[in-house]
Amino acid sequence: MKLVLAPLADFTNAAFRKLAYELGADLTYTEMVSAAALAHGSSPTRHLFEKLPGEGPVACQIFGHSPDDLAFAAREATALKRFVSIDLNAGCPMPRIRREGDGAALVPKPQLVHDLLVAIKRETDLPVTLKTRPGPSPDRVTLFELLDAAETAGCAGFTLHARFTSQMHGGPVHLDLLAELVQRAHIPVTGNGGVHNEETLKAMQETGVDAVMLGRAAITNPAIFAAFKGIPAPSPKELFLRHIDYLLDFQGQLARAFPNDHVPPPDGFVSVALHRHLFHYFRGIPGAAEIRRRLNTIRTLAETLALAESAW
Repeated sequence: MKLVLAPLADFTNAAFRKLAYELGADLTYTEMVSAAALAHGSSPTRHLFEKLPGEGPVACQIFGHSPDDLAFAAREATALKRFVSIDLNAGCPMPRIRREGDGAALVPKPQLVHDLLVAIKRETDLPVTLKTRPGPSPDRVTLFELLDAAETAGCAGFTLHARFTSQMHGGPVHLDLLAELVQRAHIPVTGNGGVHNEETLKAMQETGVDAVMLGRAAITNPAIFAAFKGIPAPSPKELFLRHIDYLLDFQGQLARAFPNDHVPPPDGFVSVALHRHLFHYFRGIPGAAEIRRRLNTIRTLAETLALAESAW
C-alpha cells in the first residue's frame, strides 16, 4: 500500500519531508502554498517551494479561490521542475483559511472547484489532483459533486479527508463514504483521516483506496511509516538528531537562495522547530515532564543537542 505524508502547515517543510521519505513515505507534500500570497509577490511564501536533495517525490499543494491566482501559482511551481504533481486544497477547515474563501470554504462549491482545477491545468503539464472533504456537515454531502468536478476537469487523483468540515480534525472517520467514493471514481483515490495504528490502517485499506495519507500521526511519530512498511527505524534519538541535521541543511539552503529575506540563523531556526515540532520526540520517555519544562528555556542549537544527550 502506498503511504503518503499529508500537507501540514508549519510541519511538512523540506527537512521533515526528507525524514519521512527515508522512513518509508512514498510521496510527500509541501506545506500549503497561498496562491494569493504568491501572486502578490510574497517572498517568504516562495520559501515553501524549496526542496532538499534526497527528498524523493514531492507534490506541491496550493490553495486559494481565484482562478488567476491559482493559475499563477501553478505556473510558478511548474517552472521550478521540482514537483511530481500539483494539488488543490479544498479541505482545510481552519477558520482563518475559510474566512478568506479558501480550503474547506470550497467544499459546498463544486462548480467553483471545477473552474479552479481547469485554471490550474491550463498552466501546467504536471498531474493535477484535489484534496477535499465529504461536505460541510453530515446533513450536506457534496462529495460526489466534487468528484464529478475533479474528473470533468481532468484531475489525475482525488484525496478525501473522510471527515466533514464541521468535524475539523476529530470525530469519526466516514469510511463508508470513502468506500463509496472508491466505487464511483474513475481516478485513483487516496484516503486520509484518523489512521494511527495497524487497525485503523487496515480499516482504511479495506475501502479499496489506492493510497493512505498520514497527517497528525506522522507528525508525532514519523517512524510510523517504517512501522507500517515493516522496515527497521532508527531510535528516537537518532531521528531527532537527523531531523536537526536536515533543518540545518534547510536553513542554509534558504539563506543562500533568499539572501535578501530574513531567514533566522541556525540557533533560531532550530529553536522554533524545537518548540513547534521536535518536542514530540520526547513524549513518553523517562523524565518527560522535566524535559517539557526545559524546552521553554532552550534558545540555542547547543542547548538543544545537550538536551538530547541528557534525555536518552
